[in-house]
Amino acid sequence: MAEQRVDVMVLGAGMVGVSAALHLQQRGRDVVLIDKHGQAGEETSYGNAGLIERASVFPYMFPRDLTHVLRYALNRSAESHYHLSALPVVLPWLWRYFLASSPHGALHSARAALPLIERSLAEHEALIAQAGAPELLRRTGWIKLFRSQASLDAGLVELARAQNFAGVTGEALDAAAIAAREPNFSGDFAGAIHWPAPGFVPDPGKLAKTYADLFVRHGGRFLAGDARALEQDGRLWRLRDARGEAIVAGEAVVALGPWSDLVFRPLGYAIPLGVKRGYHCHYAPRGNAVLHHPVLDADRGFLLAPMDRGIRLTTGAEFARRDAPPTPVQLERTLPLARDLFPLGDSVDPKPWMGSRPCLPDMLPVIGRAPRHSGLWFDFGHQHHGLTLGPATGRLLAEMMTGEAPYADPAPFSAERFG
Repeated sequence: MAEQRVDVMVLGAGMVGVSAALHLQQRGRDVVLIDKHGQAGEETSYGNAGLIERASVFPYMFPRDLTHVLRYALNRSAESHYHLSALPVVLPWLWRYFLASSPHGALHSARAALPLIERSLAEHEALIAQAGAPELLRRTGWIKLFRSQASLDAGLVELARAQNFAGVTGEALDAAAIAAREPNFSGDFAGAIHWPAPGFVPDPGKLAKTYADLFVRHGGRFLAGDARALEQDGRLWRLRDARGEAIVAGEAVVALGPWSDLVFRPLGYAIPLGVKRGYHCHYAPRGNAVLHHPVLDADRGFLLAPMDRGIRLTTGAEFARRDAPPTPVQLERTLPLARDLFPLGDSVDPKPWMGSRPCLPDMLPVIGRAPRHSGLWFDFGHQHHGLTLGPATGRLLAEMMTGEAPYADPAPFSAERFG
């Protein structure tokens, strides 16, 4: 049977894995990209709000106020839902998430992630320019909508905090300004904040595929294969692709998002990777209605985004076993509310989409060398920011693997932080 020898095999062709493969390729490495689908962007990288979130300088930490916690515990919130049967598995992770979300822990995570967030849009812009696909990035920013004065006041505090922490810009909008930007909205609003810095991608799955095409166009190989078959062979790493051909590499990168544990756990790593599941569905707008920005309804817990396929309605987090059957109750709860806000027509999808966000308790990814295996590297756990951070963390990982001075301190992202 034939055998391919390469410098690096990257396991997983979501936004994170494709970006790592591209950055390694740009630094002269012979790279093969391997994914079970044989296509890029088929899982978590497809189903998101499409935001390159340059303005989200504070990670999504566990809420500390009792009102939010009680609302989530009752399991009736659009923002959060849990499976009762999954609590024995989910609760220990949630407890670690809660502990890491202390004011000190949240500030530590924000400071660690800031260099990545600050580079996120620029790294995407560079790859989009190389791919010759400017139509895949819009500079509209996004709008956070508030229905009560209390939530607006909290949002303005958030804006001031982001401005002081990282110089993030934002514009407060009154009802007239909201109507000017989104004339098809209905409802009474206390106000809104327009965050202009983030980029918007109207087809995230297509962007991942475009980056993968760029990788192949520059000589990279993209193969279908099962990452669970990865084996260490002395100082090398070996895996057979879907055709049975052996791929042998000096280094391997685990970039499998919420499935990364299928590789690292058998190798003896007890990294506390959890998942936040989420759902979306696309709807046609009624009549001539147009949505100009992605919009988060902060009080009602849903987001609408003007994707190429239609208006995408996305939900908050669902805490469940990763592979449990879908339960899109959050979509059912929010669809009538979304139709009150914007004239949504019929669904254009045969059924709701479900995906899983890979999360570590401190809401920081694992990026860097596997401490007990020569030539093994990790690049996973990007929580809500896989689309945002894929190229930025791909660059950081490639710099570490090729001996360049890393543009950000990699220490906060090491696997060793979990013992």
